[in-house]
Amino acid sequence: MTKKSIFAVDDEEDILELIRHHLTREGFLVATAANGENALKAVTQKPPDLILLDLMLPGLDGLEVCRMLKKENKTADIPIVMLTAKGEESDIITGLELGADDYITKPFSMKVLVARIRAVLRRRQKPPTDKNAVISIRDMVINPGRHEVLVKNKPVEMTFSELRILHLLAGRPGWVMTREQIVDAVRGEDYAVTDRAVDVQIVGIRKKLGARADYIETVRGVGYRFKE
Repeated sequence: MTKKSIFAVDDEEDILELIRHHLTREGFLVATAANGENALKAVTQKPPDLILLDLMLPGLDGLEVCRMLKKENKTADIPIVMLTAKGEESDIITGLELGADDYITKPFSMKVLVARIRAVLRRRQKPPTDKNAVISIRDMVINPGRHEVLVKNKPVEMTFSELRILHLLAGRPGWVMTREQIVDAVRGEDYAVTDRAVDVQIVGIRKKLGARADYIETVRGVGYRFKE
């Protein structure tokens, strides 16, 4: 099996060395850069399978690097896992809106980092879920075409928006979705709705799912995801 390549960007050399050591030991090919400018040059010349991107970089910061990578056809599809400091919730949301796939907060466990990387790479191998595709996950079946949700073969009544949100999250288990991304996917970019409205929909979904309410996880300050 071909080894997956990881490109790590961080201005702290000790963190880069730690990442390089552990990921190499886990069977990955690892390249690094200490700033955004060098990262952009290297990634453009030889695109990796995944990028670990620190948001707090000198000069060109991580968000700008993410924005530039997602604008170029050659690098737009490379999954990005952001490395963030605590208290950067607004930056995390911005990064996810720009197209980053996940984030991990410093200080982090190397085991958790490896698990997140493998999860993102695994998810990227799957094609996007069609809006009308039937999803069967654990003891739940979501059928948008029939406007039907079954839990343990028992029907669960949901509104159109509730079913669409559940289908969206269940179609990408483990993916963190911001409230804005949920609104755009369910109603379209021109639909005016507040963050609070999404929260209310989630409350309604959880209430109707009953014992399965914990399938939908809250990512504090960011959004929601379906438990992987």
